[in-house]
Amino acid sequence: MPLKRTASGYEREFTCIPSSGVNYTVMKTAVYPGTFDPITNGHLDLISRSLLIVDRIIVAVAANTEKNPLFDVKKRVELVEKSTSGMKNVEVTSFGNLLVDFCTTKGVKMVIRGLRVVSDFEYELQMSLMNRKLNEKIETVFMMPSEEYTFVSSKLIKEVAGFGGNVSGQVPSIVADALKEKFSG
Repeated sequence: MPLKRTASGYEREFTCIPSSGVNYTVMKTAVYPGTFDPITNGHLDLISRSLLIVDRIIVAVAANTEKNPLFDVKKRVELVEKSTSGMKNVEVTSFGNLLVDFCTTKGVKMVIRGLRVVSDFEYELQMSLMNRKLNEKIETVFMMPSEEYTFVSSKLIKEVAGFGGNVSGQVPSIVADALKEKFSG
């Protein structure tokens, strides 16, 4: 199915002929939410593999201050934008409201979430079920990262970087530089 450039990005064209006989084009968009404090190569892996099943990804950086983020939301958005700059059909934005409300505002009905280990599943299941309770039209799709990233988490990256450890290969170079700068001062 070919991609067609539109004012809002790209659309995969396929014909849908409902009973009315009218043809229309459908574009599949998903939201990939998270704090991304910082974005890791595991996150980038999920973004690139998500683009194999949807036409467009909105990376939604949560302004969640309850997690005591290392970087403010503006810096996290900047790091995600720079880290995804070579990827087509990726939009990066922040949000500070309920995920289902954000999705509704964007006209998106699919949420992508990553699952690395069993403990992720319990938390993600609770979030998914609450989101479904709040808006039954929004579905959550769970994806596993590539094997090489199953142990990588933003929390672990911050801990290693905070002690001066080398995190290159686990995060984009722009993020490794930002972590060095943050922890050197």
